[in-house]
Amino acid sequence: MKVKNINKSFKKVEELCSPRVISSVENCYIKIAKVKGKLPMHVHDNEDELFIIHRGTMILEVEGKKFDLVEGDIFLVEKGKPHRPIADEICEVILVEKKSTAHTGDQDTTITRTIEEQLRSL
Repeated sequence: MKVKNINKSFKKVEELCSPRVISSVENCYIKIAKVKGKLPMHVHDNEDELFIIHRGTMILEVEGKKFDLVEGDIFLVEKGKPHRPIADEICEVILVEKKSTAHTGDQDTTITRTIEEQLRSL
């Protein structure tokens, strides 16, 4: 077993919109990311995606509807729902996703990170 401190882990994240795996449970990864800007609209056809706002605020656009999220909020994006995070300032997000979930779902963009890239140690 290894203890990890989420605040210390977030301090090590330098690249924006690039999730990093900090743990796993069963068939899911626990990831952290610093989000800023408007990510591309994308879909995860076979996987739900859970967002937990650790620090900051962001908008989560899902199927054209915008949800304002603040520290402590949890939001589940169900599989098959087009969505994108939008943040004017850096927002620290914890993500819970199946290990097979592609970073930007059905979209391959310049910010898309492979699972291998997300698994790099912090």
